[in-house]
Amino acid sequence: MKPNARRQDFALVIGRFEPFHNAHQRVIEKALGVAEQVIVLIGSAGKPRSVKDPFFFEERRVMLKSAFAEPLASRLLMAPLRDFPYNDERWAREVQSQVARQVLARQPVLNGPPSVGLVGHFKDKSSDYLRMFPQWPLMEAPNHEQRSATDLRTLLFETALHPDDAAGKWMLIESAVPPGVYTFLREFARGDAFAQLVREYAFIQRYRAQYARLPYPPVFVTVDAVVVHSGHILLVKRGAEPGKGLWALPGGFVGHDELLLDACLRELKEETRLKLPEPVLRGSIKGQRVFDRPDRSLRGRTITHAYYFEFPGGELPLVKGGDDAARARWVPLAEFHDMEGAMFEDHYGIATSFLGA
Repeated sequence: MKPNARRQDFALVIGRFEPFHNAHQRVIEKALGVAEQVIVLIGSAGKPRSVKDPFFFEERRVMLKSAFAEPLASRLLMAPLRDFPYNDERWAREVQSQVARQVLARQPVLNGPPSVGLVGHFKDKSSDYLRMFPQWPLMEAPNHEQRSATDLRTLLFETALHPDDAAGKWMLIESAVPPGVYTFLREFARGDAFAQLVREYAFIQRYRAQYARLPYPPVFVTVDAVVVHSGHILLVKRGAEPGKGLWALPGGFVGHDELLLDACLRELKEETRLKLPEPVLRGSIKGQRVFDRPDRSLRGRTITHAYYFEFPGGELPLVKGGDDAARARWVPLAEFHDMEGAMFEDHYGIATSFLGA
């Protein structure tokens, strides 16, 4: 540690670690060098498995822990961190709460007010979160140029799709991750969860290949319906890839000859067979909003327009899954707020932006 480096009681590291690799390990080693305790917040916690987020929080915690021997491992304080894709203030508040919880638990052993430092490096726009916490001094970790987590996920899925080249891909993965992580990944690749992810990955590759020869990447426009009736929200279960088996808001792509609202009402009817007249639906719109995070869909740049329909009371209308929806269901709002891990893409975030989280 450099002589002018400030010693902290706590260092904070935030990451998704999908999967945990050698560059992640270097950042945490930097944090261990400047603080007695390192708080590691593992992001995208509570989400269902997807090609982008294939591992649950507990699996990533195990991967991370396997990379450090004692006594270093006992200095790592790991906790889950949820995503709030359309509410940066809520996400920052969650970070602050998690840090406060970890600090408070160890307050009795500290001499004086605790000091906290943030450790990370500005890799690209995804690192802008480092500027959101001015109360904690930023200690930049060196940027170790090597394979990214995105590259490693691609290699992992390609081992299954192209078994003739799998040995070489596994060697590349082995060179980029700690030994314990490599062992975990080899075992994970033998399971049913991985097989489902490979199917989804293959679907997305075929989907994107349709547009590979276009002069510019396409931008898709979709619509989604957030329908709340008598304390219930209307959801559909996806019957096809991507996200097969996950719950979603009724919606779909806008036709070339459609207005946005017309497309939303059409998709709502097709996917749920909702027994409400169109004029009643149009008169029950309480809000609308555009959701345009560039990474919100793995299929490509997809901008969705969501409409919020509200019916305060009355008997729930009959619904039935149709089109590409395997099932439609009215879900009590109390139950819905615990369904983040079963929702497709950012649909949970879209719904809670209207409902509150």
